[in-house]
Amino acid sequence: MTALHGHRPLVTAFLDAARSGRLHHAWLLAGPQGIGKARFADAAALRLLAESAGPPVQAPGLDVPADHPIAKLVAAGSHPDLRRLERLAKDKSEELARSISIAQVRALQALFATTPSLSPRRVVIIDAIDDLERPAANALLKNLEEPPADTLFLLVSHAPGRLLPTIRSRCRLLRFSPLDAADTAAVLREALPEAEEAEIGALVSIAGGAPGTALRFAGLDVAGLDAAMERLIAHGDPTNAERVALARALSLKAAQPRYEIFLERAPARIAAQAHRLSGPALARAIALWEEARGLADGAVRLSLDPQATVFELAGLLARLAPEPAPAKA
Repeated sequence: MTALHGHRPLVTAFLDAARSGRLHHAWLLAGPQGIGKARFADAAALRLLAESAGPPVQAPGLDVPADHPIAKLVAAGSHPDLRRLERLAKDKSEELARSISIAQVRALQALFATTPSLSPRRVVIIDAIDDLERPAANALLKNLEEPPADTLFLLVSHAPGRLLPTIRSRCRLLRFSPLDAADTAAVLREALPEAEEAEIGALVSIAGGAPGTALRFAGLDVAGLDAAMERLIAHGDPTNAERVALARALSLKAAQPRYEIFLERAPARIAAQAHRLSGPALARAIALWEEARGLADGAVRLSLDPQATVFELAGLLARLAPEPAPAKA
């Protein structure tokens, strides 16, 4: 299992509760997507199951040595006291179902009908509880209201405010924050062992503390896209050469992932530039950002022509360039 980076106060809070003998039966792991909540849940589940079954674990935090017998079972997906609920693939395709079904929640009853097999504990991870369809949420609520003996629920949530209040009230909340740059880089290096430091640095800069989000951009030369946007903002594009080249490159069928990243990055870059401005220049940048956001939001949904869309978005970036100094008489 990969190491958990960051979130040290939350690790301490969870372990203190576990070692106190008063571990709450349900924990809501809440925070932005991509910052490591699911990884925390996996690590916490493994550590609890390993400590319960033995041999004793001496590693720090939530770490468990890979050669621990329980770690081997979990890695093989064959631990009898651990269940993970998540959206399933549809009809043997790569596309995932829209939600976690009530049938998946009801299937847990067979687990609860028996005693744990390898230790006094069992763990259920739901990633993410936001994905439960309403009947499934109601079925889970019954288990949270009358928790099965010796069972711990770890519920990952990207939007806890949307959950049933009755579910939230049955859980102890752990609120996760974005990682710092060092921990973000550590996660990315672990996930992308062959990536060069330049790519890691570019991904850290766009991650916003959420390495899981940045991994979507791996291998897509985000640094190159950022450099092109910086040139447009710094110098404009008086001959249209930059915009034409970018539009042609991103309109190719094979460039679809980079095109979608550009749609996401261009409005964000305009917003970042706006933060550096004031007065009329700020007002103008805000207007450009609103135009860029509207264009980017509708591009895929309305099947707009990629080449024309990129050219227009690049033009909005170019309009942020400083006005040339007037020629001296």
